[in-house]
Amino acid sequence: MLNLNLVRSRRGGDTLTEQIVAGIAALVDRRALRAGTPLPSVRRFAQQHNVSTFTVAEAYGRLTALGYLAARPGSGYTVAHRHAPAGHARAPHWEAPGLNAAWLLSDVFADHSVPIKAGAGWLPGDWLNEEGLHQAMRSAARVPAAQVSGYGHPYGFAPLREHIATHMSQYGMPVQAQQVVLTQGATQALDLVVRTLLRPGETVLVEAPCYCNLLQILRLAGLRVVGVPRTAAGLDTDALEDAIRQHNPRALFVNTVLQNPTGASLTSMNAFRVLQLAEQHRLLVVEDDIYRELAPAGSPMLAAMDGLSQVVYVNGFSKTITPSLRVGYLAASPDLAKAFARTKMAVGLTSSEVTERLVYSVLTSGHYGRHVAALAERLRGQQDLVTEKMEAHGLEVLLRPEGGMFAWARLRGDDAPPASRLATLALDHGIWLAPGSYFEPDETDSPWIRFNVATSDAPELWAFFEACRAGRLPLARAA
Repeated sequence: MLNLNLVRSRRGGDTLTEQIVAGIAALVDRRALRAGTPLPSVRRFAQQHNVSTFTVAEAYGRLTALGYLAARPGSGYTVAHRHAPAGHARAPHWEAPGLNAAWLLSDVFADHSVPIKAGAGWLPGDWLNEEGLHQAMRSAARVPAAQVSGYGHPYGFAPLREHIATHMSQYGMPVQAQQVVLTQGATQALDLVVRTLLRPGETVLVEAPCYCNLLQILRLAGLRVVGVPRTAAGLDTDALEDAIRQHNPRALFVNTVLQNPTGASLTSMNAFRVLQLAEQHRLLVVEDDIYRELAPAGSPMLAAMDGLSQVVYVNGFSKTITPSLRVGYLAASPDLAKAFARTKMAVGLTSSEVTERLVYSVLTSGHYGRHVAALAERLRGQQDLVTEKMEAHGLEVLLRPEGGMFAWARLRGDDAPPASRLATLALDHGIWLAPGSYFEPDETDSPWIRFNVATSDAPELWAFFEACRAGRLPLARAA
């Protein structure tokens, strides 16, 4: 039996996944586990060590990428025969994937070869609400098949929509269930807004930098995209007013709190001025508020301030439950909600009632509120830990976010290399970074990098930046 001494609830310490990876790697390095030795199955290891199967699967995946384990379909995991010597960051046969927008936007979700995912846009598996998920799945298994045999309602599962409407009223926004349309994640919600309300050739405003998938949606729709600088306090409202007057845009897309990628939030004054300009110029505002529940209480919400007059509201559950369920939602005026539902049916029929039932069960189980509070607190602790390490290893941080997943930083100095160059070098060391160019409307190169604080605590990551600072890596572009 494989026994590891795993320690839980270590603030600022290694995660359970990291402890499993380190423990098994150490056993292989000192030949306590020899080549060809079978490991317990994911389920058996999870039972033996009282951890989730998600945690074990992630650890086994990392060990496979590092060359310690070999995975064979139907045979489980064994200790690899060609494992890299101790101290090597990756197996000799490993080759870094090509670093480009296509990899970031699609292949990265299926690519498990990069062990250190500092640029990831999701939380580690062992941060999930495991208790709530398991209870929800047991509850879903008891639903009679006849209740989920059809396509479901075009707006989505009614009890979940009613729950969302009630929840939104807590922010001072009276919403009815018929104003809520469930979607396959918040990204599909953004796509439905674009398909329904905008036409090729029209101009829209986005933050610079902004959510990279939104940029791809807008480009695919044939829209002209103009960036408005995002500062630590929110949008540059002088630049916003100039852009409105110069380009006569149809819509503004904004990530209100704990923005992806900077981690910044709009101040109340900034939010008021953004809405004032939108009303003055009859500008549609699309508020992507996916990080709302991780934000400090009292953070401004444009939709609540506006009453869904000029604002369409987008949110989802990928950051607080799990991204794999793909449940998001739109909230808008009744007429717009009806239009969004028609578009949703035209391009993909209904969203999955099964997953919507799961989300509803998690939300109403009694565990959810405690989980979100603990998650928000844990992320605040990681923000402090990671930003301190950034500053200690030669990185300049835009700001210290008040929680959330992301931090925005660059190497210090006027001659800092483009982040795309750093990202290419990092992949050679088994590290995935998200360079700033992916988040810029015009795709210009940038020295800035997005870090996920939940996945940016590996010693190898900081050793990489220490080597950059010490000049031990070729930061200049090749001639």
